Amino acid sequence: MRVCCRAVRAAALAAALLAFTGAAARNQPAHLATGRIATTSWPYLPGSLIPLRVNGFNPPYYSVLLGPGSLSSDGSYEIPSGASGTAFLVAGNTTGLAATKLRIAPPPPLDRPLLVVASYDDGLIFHDGLDFAVRGVLATGGTPADAAVDRSGKIAAADTQGSSLTLATLASWSVTRVDGVVLGDEIAIDSTTQAVFVTDRDSNGSGALTRVDAAGSVARVATGATAEGLAIDERRGLVYVANANDGTIAVVDGRSMRVLRRFHAVDRIFSLALSPDGNRLYGVSNESTGSPFGAAGSAVAIALRGPSPRIVARSPDLDFPLGVALDPRTATLFVTDESRNVVDVLDAGTLRPRRAPLRTCATPWKPTLDPESERLYVPCAGSNAIDAFDLRTLRRVPRAPFATGSYPLAVAIWHPR
Repeated sequence: MRVCCRAVRAAALAAALLAFTGAAARNQPAHLATGRIATTSWPYLPGSLIPLRVNGFNPPYYSVLLGPGSLSSDGSYEIPSGASGTAFLVAGNTTGLAATKLRIAPPPPLDRPLLVVASYDDGLIFHDGLDFAVRGVLATGGTPADAAVDRSGKIAAADTQGSSLTLATLASWSVTRVDGVVLGDEIAIDSTTQAVFVTDRDSNGSGALTRVDAAGSVARVATGATAEGLAIDERRGLVYVANANDGTIAVVDGRSMRVLRRFHAVDRIFSLALSPDGNRLYGVSNESTGSPFGAAGSAVAIALRGPSPRIVARSPDLDFPLGVALDPRTATLFVTDESRNVVDVLDAGTLRPRRAPLRTCATPWKPTLDPESERLYVPCAGSNAIDAFDLRTLRRVPRAPFATGSYPLAVAIWHPR
């Protein structure tokens, strides 16, 4: 009976939309083009902001919502905190009509580990850390390129095509948004100050570093051309920023937000990893002989102590390296290669190969190492999947690779206390 009633209400809503958009006018064609509202098949989490994107006909649209929440002036659907059940969304105009039914999930459980995947097209995908099942999707209203989570369960993701930062908390689930974080790329949370740091690919003509402190105040400093990679030395309060388009690394005081120094590393310096003692910084030169840059890529190790930073090791030429993760327990550096679909396994001291590369899925992006589960997670943007390897054996774990949101770029991990 409930299904029947919902169907009747949905039909009435569609009829009302058609009447509003003039579908009943005498000159209206007998059949409207149909479209599809771009949403995931997984349930959405409270606090989601879902942009209205319709495939099949062009905007502008008139939209109608049946269910909890509200529609903004641009048609985005915001699910309120505490919402549950389902919602029905209809969009249309004089040439087309689209509708979708959305499920609303409860907040993620706090008694199991979680993987938070930054999906460029869909938002943050929450996976169970044990069986990899999807617990829900937090749509951020934008295009996240990275995600971070700290031990308290604070989650952060920026919009790489916009100017907002999404913040969520697992304990007592809540979602807020902070404006003024422009074209955010990589993101990290300083556990000592609770500040969120974001690299901005461009801000007023320069790459930059943005800090959002625990009170929500926003500060920014220019760092160089096209800020990408990010690493934090929490003990010293330093933030390292890779400026891809001028080949420099900026060293920023995370409290005063002043650039203390800049030094040249390698061309197209893209991703960074820092040793636990803060004495060695690893960087990836995101170049390829087959790309427009016309030069081989590599990984480098930079000694930070002493009069000035200096490169102390360089890997052999790599095809098209992109992301980096360090396992300090085994002194192993993992580097993803976006053209060969592999993860290079290098000795962290010499940067020589330790073994044959790990074969993975298409277009591996930013790898994440989880010391607690002893796993390496690799988001594969070209496969819409996450791969996972056991750090002890370097073999793929059961159920991997597993499906996730569209175009995943990064994985953040949270464990219950």
